[in-house]
Amino acid sequence: MDTGTDKARYDKSLYLPTSKEEIERLGWDRPDIILFSGDAYVDHPSFGAAVIGRVLQSHGYKVAIVPQPNWRDDLRDFKKLGKPKLFFGVSPGAMDSMVNHYTAARRLRHDDPYTPGGKHGARPDYPSIVYSKILKELYPDVPVIGGGIECSLRRVSHYDYWQDKLRPSILIDSRLDMLIYGMGERTIVALADRLSKGENIKDITDLPQTAFISSYTPDPDKDIILHSYEECVNNRTLQASNFKFVEIESNKMEGNRLWQQTGKRWICINPMLPQMTSEEIDASFDLPYTRYPHPRYKGKVIPAYDMIRHSINMHRGCFGGCAFCTISAHQGKFIASRSKESILREAIQVTKMDDFKGYISDLGGPSANMYKMKGRDISKCRVCTRPSCLHPVVCPNLNNDHSPLLEVYKAVDNLPGVKKSFVGSGVRYDLAMAHSDNQKINESNRKYLRELIANHVSGRLKVAPEHTSDEVLNIMRKPSFELFKKFKSVFDKVNREEDLKQQLIPYFISSHPGCQEVDMAELAVATKDLNFHLEQVQDFTPTPMTVSTEIYYSGVHPYTLKKVFTAKSDKEKQAQRQFFFWYKPDAKYGIAKALQALHRPDLLKALYPGGIPGYNTHKSYNTATTSNHSNSRHSGNSKHKTKRTEKSGRFSYGESQVSNNKVSRKK
Repeated sequence: MDTGTDKARYDKSLYLPTSKEEIERLGWDRPDIILFSGDAYVDHPSFGAAVIGRVLQSHGYKVAIVPQPNWRDDLRDFKKLGKPKLFFGVSPGAMDSMVNHYTAARRLRHDDPYTPGGKHGARPDYPSIVYSKILKELYPDVPVIGGGIECSLRRVSHYDYWQDKLRPSILIDSRLDMLIYGMGERTIVALADRLSKGENIKDITDLPQTAFISSYTPDPDKDIILHSYEECVNNRTLQASNFKFVEIESNKMEGNRLWQQTGKRWICINPMLPQMTSEEIDASFDLPYTRYPHPRYKGKVIPAYDMIRHSINMHRGCFGGCAFCTISAHQGKFIASRSKESILREAIQVTKMDDFKGYISDLGGPSANMYKMKGRDISKCRVCTRPSCLHPVVCPNLNNDHSPLLEVYKAVDNLPGVKKSFVGSGVRYDLAMAHSDNQKINESNRKYLRELIANHVSGRLKVAPEHTSDEVLNIMRKPSFELFKKFKSVFDKVNREEDLKQQLIPYFISSHPGCQEVDMAELAVATKDLNFHLEQVQDFTPTPMTVSTEIYYSGVHPYTLKKVFTAKSDKEKQAQRQFFFWYKPDAKYGIAKALQALHRPDLLKALYPGGIPGYNTHKSYNTATTSNHSNSRHSGNSKHKTKRTEKSGRFSYGESQVSNNKVSRKK
């Protein structure tokens, strides 16, 4: 399809239909499948509803989309297309609805980047629950299938930060007949094929990457039986214990079936599919997307689309295993990479867009530089249960060769019409800097760093060290801050040699489990020493299905069941957050007072060597350097560490130390 013409942008016949009129123009009596989406309909491979719709279309199904239906009126949006032949699909959107709606402080946001004009209020909280209940009331005999990030991360019992309570699987709270978790192209087609042949949705129990309320009971000799929802409500440690099994099975190449009881009902979760082959993922990205928002929006700006309109996603999955991240829970740990040819085909499409000015905004992925990476010996990967290939040390079986990525950069940059391609996705500098026993790989990785910094940074390169404390970073499953310093040296060196004035923009998190106030004070000093005035910062926000969230809720680490401190109150969080902004005049007095209470005159002097005008620093600079203050983990000289209340060191990935008499492992 020629995406550069006005026809591609404005011809409704080139899109999946969104109205009765568009369906009639196509000559359909009714659709086979109707998708309800919490996002605006953008026909682009970065928007999930468009991907699922196009994939089903490519297999011969008639698919319609109802974007952002109004759930507060007479429900006309849910009625306007009638009843589909096979099923309704519910996709709450590319972003979790609660993260979309609320800040880390639980305050309502006033915008929505996935809505025309950025207008807030076009979707409800928990769209999967709201949409499915409405559809089941209107059409009780039609299957309703849930998918997307909201269903993926709520497929088992989970802590809901916004309600501050443990909730059961979303299957219990909704009217969904089935949910598909993860990247759903293969599963949704298999489901459509079986329903089209006359199978009943209640009899389809063996599809990978599905979860449903089962009329059967589990076999403890074959399956993993998690602690029940009610047990987890009564004992938070059991919820943490459950999570370890959920994460391990999600990250396996060949996982086991999971079961969890809620009341008298059983939730069955089938294993995740292996990662897509290059041919399979190419087939999804090569579909005839127009790459534009549907003409119904009449040119209104959709902020999320504007950010990615000229970007290209090269792969899926992430083996970083960051404790606060949900990518592996949704996309899997193993990398599914597109072929270079498929990437080039999309790049050519981008160059033909009528608003393209020669700059590709991102050649990336969940982690920008994991393209084509996998284990050297796949048989070892098949039995591996590590949640991260990079932490606590880089796996010796990992092939971290960046050569294939360099080839893609070169090929894209040589396309007619491309002036420059940038990398806007997050870069794992620890992956690029990891030593290999293969010197060719080491040399390739050095070339990658230089190529990245010299030719693919749009003025600012964003990376995510996340913290400066080794203890906190260990819980986060992130590398030591010392490695970030080494990367910064490389970045600065290349900038000098290339006569560039680019900025390195680090991301940091406060109030993460394991982080105490004194850690943030030391972060302030460490980043000040590197001449950073931090911009990209945030409080930790617990989202379902992450290690960090389980620690936040339960108070213990799922893999060790040892206690971990977490700042929870607004006062505790603000006490940590203020250290990000040590350089702001209105923050200095609060920071000085906090450091005085922490008995850390060394840090106060490091931040404000000339003192603070109008503040009595004499007392704070001469306070005793030893203390039993609960937040004073480090005292006196910042190089001296007092004993941690939580045992430091690497977490093992062995069996939990809690009694697992209610958690059955496959024999």
